[in-house]
Amino acid sequence: MRLVLQRVKRASVTVDSSVISSIDRGVVALVGIHKDDTEEDLQYCAKKLCASKLWNNEAGKLWKQSVVHMGYEILCVSQFTLYGSVANKKHCPDYKLSMKNAEARVAYERFKGIVGEIYEGEKVKDGEFAAMMDVELVNDGPVTIIIDSPEKEASPIKADEGKLDV
Repeated sequence: MRLVLQRVKRASVTVDSSVISSIDRGVVALVGIHKDDTEEDLQYCAKKLCASKLWNNEAGKLWKQSVVHMGYEILCVSQFTLYGSVANKKHCPDYKLSMKNAEARVAYERFKGIVGEIYEGEKVKDGEFAAMMDVELVNDGPVTIIIDSPEKEASPIKADEGKLDV
């Protein structure tokens, strides 16, 4: 599982010209589900999301408070493209590492449920699974963090992957 966390001042998701979800201060979590993800991956990433210390404490010490400590909101956005790759010679995105739609929907809903169990459920918002969404945010900092579940942590680029075949 892969999360891209962005500390935000505010964020919203729009589908078909209608805002379907929005938060004030908090975290936008772009959520990618790997084809081999398990319940353990969902649990691990949900805990990391809620525990990541992205804010200063009252004394101004950096990186001491989580979204939970601050009482802020979380906006989850499903994003299968987080497991996309353009490492092929055609440079066309390949999503073979992403979980298939029906299975991913169940995993994504479970992930949101776990986050809601760890934190106050009403403070956990989301977009619309498998929809074309406009995600608008004001990044605070900017602060952007990537979390991978343990067995799918990012691997270094192979020597030939960095070359462009134009």
